[in-house]
Amino acid sequence: MDRQEISRIAHTGHPIAAPLDDDSVRQLLDHGLPRGDERVLDLGCGGGEWLLRALARHPRLRAEGVDISAEALAHARTAAAEQGVTDRLVLHHEDAADFRSPHPFGLVLSVGAAHAFGGLLPTLAAAHEHLAPGGRVLAGDGFWDRTPSPEAVEMLGDFADLPTTLERVAADGWTPVHGHISTRRELDAYEWSWTGSLASWALDRPDGADRAEALAVAEAHRTEWLRGYRDSWGFVSLVLRRTDG
Repeated sequence: MDRQEISRIAHTGHPIAAPLDDDSVRQLLDHGLPRGDERVLDLGCGGGEWLLRALARHPRLRAEGVDISAEALAHARTAAAEQGVTDRLVLHHEDAADFRSPHPFGLVLSVGAAHAFGGLLPTLAAAHEHLAPGGRVLAGDGFWDRTPSPEAVEMLGDFADLPTTLERVAADGWTPVHGHISTRRELDAYEWSWTGSLASWALDRPDGADRAEALAVAEAHRTEWLRGYRDSWGFVSLVLRRTDG
């Protein structure tokens, strides 16, 4: 099983691929789209869940998404057709870091996809290239809530703590106008859903060729979470504007 297939299955019960509940997603989108008629771009859109929710909430919105997974984009197209928003959604099958557009966007979002750009600040730099004057960026990334173990850093990466993360964002020319720190409930719900969805998929296929591998991946992920980073890792989502306009 490749990583994209595992991720697709694991996010079946939690289509927002980040530790955020439905109310948090709604509030972040409302702050990112104050007028509701902006053009929005999602860099690393996956199955398009952020865009689909934004389109459902704002009937004058137009959206574009970029992702390297053809399967995820196919899911987004199917969901858009079912929800009747196909005419307002454009999807691009390419690396988000290479994407170029002829027009700017009032909101550029990239939540949980900073690895595609090499970190949070490079993600913001990429978003800035697509941003209309006065526009907003909605970005979400991890941080260390407590001093991590070396094993946790090896698993997830070399994040900073939350104050340092915000200081770096500000020094890079951005001002937060809204933010959300994922709660323990959101963090745990995400991990339980990720491991549980993958395990359930495997258990429903007693004779499946990928059953043993899926169960092993779910068990390994659960162990890494509970023993490795549960007590030290956090997630912050920020709505940002350029300080210089």
